[in-house]
Amino acid sequence: MAKTVLVVDDDPTQRRLIQAVLERDGFAVAHAESGDQAITRLSAGGVADVILLDMVMPGISGQETLVEMRARGFNQPVIVVTATGGVDTIVQAMQAGAMDFFVKPAAPERILVSIRNALSMGALKGEVDRLKKHASGRTGFGDLIGSSPAMTMVKRLGERAAKSSIPILITGESGVGKEVIARAVHGSSERAGKPFVAVNCGAIPENLVESILFGHEKGSFTGATDKHLGKFQEANGGTLFLDEVGELPLDIQVKLLRALQESEIDPVGGKRPIKVDVRIVSATNRDLSLAVKEGRFREDLYYRLNVFPIEAPALRERKEDVPALVDAFVRRFNVEEGKSVVGATPETMGFLAAFDWPGNVRQLENAVYRAIVLADAPYLQPHDFPAISGVAPPPQAAEPPSAIVTSMLPPASGLMPDLPQAVPVRILDERGHLRTLEEIERDLIQLAIEIYAGHMSEVARRLGIGRSTLYRKVREQGLEDVIKGGADEAADEADVQVA
Repeated sequence: MAKTVLVVDDDPTQRRLIQAVLERDGFAVAHAESGDQAITRLSAGGVADVILLDMVMPGISGQETLVEMRARGFNQPVIVVTATGGVDTIVQAMQAGAMDFFVKPAAPERILVSIRNALSMGALKGEVDRLKKHASGRTGFGDLIGSSPAMTMVKRLGERAAKSSIPILITGESGVGKEVIARAVHGSSERAGKPFVAVNCGAIPENLVESILFGHEKGSFTGATDKHLGKFQEANGGTLFLDEVGELPLDIQVKLLRALQESEIDPVGGKRPIKVDVRIVSATNRDLSLAVKEGRFREDLYYRLNVFPIEAPALRERKEDVPALVDAFVRRFNVEEGKSVVGATPETMGFLAAFDWPGNVRQLENAVYRAIVLADAPYLQPHDFPAISGVAPPPQAAEPPSAIVTSMLPPASGLMPDLPQAVPVRILDERGHLRTLEEIERDLIQLAIEIYAGHMSEVARRLGIGRSTLYRKVREQGLEDVIKGGADEAADEADVQVA
């Protein structure tokens, strides 16, 4: 997904020049002619990953625009642009929240480096904010990635359930993000900021389940050398998330039911019950109603847990969320691994969206992680995802338009009948980087010589250059062997000599 740069400048020429520089490097560009227009665009939900802000504009100045943006909560990285470069102006802009500045006119390399640095700093800040919310138990539904109908329904149900202490049962396949939804319920409730304790019931040895959940007293059994509080007491005042609750043994299910009904637990070896204030959010990837029929899960506990069910959709049911998920994972892993991957090419994104992802979001996350670690180009390519290489990309994304220029020969041209009708000239190399202009020019001249059978007058005419210039480029590029001898060539050479 291409990053969007919002260029705020009243000079249309300056906007066009910056747009040409940015689009050549794969960025999307949006324009605003004034500070008011920029604020209106952002307020309407317009996408802007980075903002280039001119300091001197009619109406409100760049400085006033920046202050207003920050006051309204727009936290995108801002790079200020000035024609004077006055120290006081720059200092004021940096104090108002600008991340960088450059003086007009600026070299393309300077502009691109500044934008890449701003994106990296923005990703770092976003990751820090995410970790802070995660650690403090304040992750909300606004932090959940995805705007598909299925995810929108999950968010609405979760926000409604979070307003009360009603028990919630989250169902869905493995890897769909059930714990993420549980954390959002906790962070959106009045218990936000209080303990969120997650327990994977399927990973606890059967003989330790009771002790881990409800705690034990010192000396209550062999090896109990210290008092252990248990997960219920750890989560007191907050939320206890019971993942894979269907794996609990039947005898523990009885104690769990009592804890839910009476809001009290009995530690192993304890003399009296202990009151606890815990909200229970449980999750399973199994059909608990079937487990109830088969006698593997208590019916009364099932109805107690399943008061407010939320079904987390599989990733194949919300494929429109794949680009946003990939973009979020790229930002996160760039920070973790110290990489600077911009995103994925359109071909790669279509390739990923076409896959069914049996492991759901967790599988996509791991695939992007591996691709980020191994990537050596600014954009992720299909070969960075070898595990799913058997999936054909969508027809419209089979080849990025910027990667190949195709020359179509008219069927009745009579020139080079053995030459294929579609002749590609590569713009990008194998690693996804732009080839040099000299390499592209060499391929184009060689292609023209082959198409027009070495008739250099026609080659020069079609390329729009003089014959002497063409022969000079042929010598510089080492293409003398490509020229086929002929009367026209000899005449051309004679004309060049006379000239």
